[in-house]
Amino acid sequence: MRNIIALRRELHKHPELSNKEFETSGRIAIFFQNLSPDQIIKLGSTGLAFVFNGKKSGKTVMFRAELDALPITEANNLDYASVHNGIAHACGHDGHMAILSGLAKKISAHPPRKGKVVLLFQPAEEVEQGAYDVVNHPDFVKIQPDYIFALHNIPGVEKHKIIIKEGSFAAASKGLTVKLYGKTSHAAEPENGINPAQAISQIIQELHELKNQKNQFEDLILLTIIHIQLGEVAFGTSPGYAEIRITLRSFKNNDMDLLSSHTEQIIQRIAREENLKFTLKYSEVFPATVNDKECVNFIQEAARENNLSMESISKPFKWSEDFGYYTEKYKGGFFGLGAGINQAALHNPNYNFPDEIISTGINVFFSIYNKITCK
Repeated sequence: MRNIIALRRELHKHPELSNKEFETSGRIAIFFQNLSPDQIIKLGSTGLAFVFNGKKSGKTVMFRAELDALPITEANNLDYASVHNGIAHACGHDGHMAILSGLAKKISAHPPRKGKVVLLFQPAEEVEQGAYDVVNHPDFVKIQPDYIFALHNIPGVEKHKIIIKEGSFAAASKGLTVKLYGKTSHAAEPENGINPAQAISQIIQELHELKNQKNQFEDLILLTIIHIQLGEVAFGTSPGYAEIRITLRSFKNNDMDLLSSHTEQIIQRIAREENLKFTLKYSEVFPATVNDKECVNFIQEAARENNLSMESISKPFKWSEDFGYYTEKYKGGFFGLGAGINQAALHNPNYNFPDEIISTGINVFFSIYNKITCK
């Protein structure tokens, strides 16, 4: 384990932002040189997949980790603290990569008897588009995994505890940018312009009412206004332009479709009534991460095999994960790994992945691997 922990700390020390993980990808590639994978597949500029083939035909199982860090200034006083100002592994992707690298060591020593195993190091999880690009890459499409698994460390949960749920595990979310175009005029003559202020007020009110119409949706939905811009700071000017940025969130993908449709209809109607032109643009789109029943069974069996405490949650997490792009197309299993009751929250400057849970992640993945490829 010593070299796995050393790798984790080296990755932590040299974090890179989404789609710029060139050194990170290079460090992973160097680590794998002595593990003799049967195939190395490049997926985009930084994504890597390492393939270990069995001697007999069988299922293809994939395990995923993320390469990217966050635009956060680390506040930890560590020997291996980030050397890049304003960039830090404050979500634990360094630990997830270490877990997959440790799994690779065990697989190299105990290769699959049948089928194949693919260890995927995916770029750009933090900005949504990483998994989307990978799952649509022609070389990924050729792999056609039968199962794909991933984990995420969960601060606030006791170390080593496994958190699992069948069906929706993490919420769908998307960012919506609304631009409203009216007509600027002198503040003394507002009647000569078209001010979007009233439209903004109406949109916010009606979206609040939509959020409260729970009977239209199967499960939880959220609408969060995160930013509003109206004109410029000029007391002599009546504004003719405005922006509203909204985060839409739901536990189920079909609720997200319905929520998006209703939101768009509200904005379109109000814009027309106020004589405004408008544009709508979505970004950071995350489908819900939906766990397959068979994959959940594999995870539960692996947790029991390793004598780990396990909790089946009744409601999905409200945060989103781009792993949902995989579970839209393939049987997937995503679970939480407790990172400690007193661990700093994800995306917090004081966060640091606990090395002691690396072996737990490796062992759970290795048990799943054994059940699919070695029996």
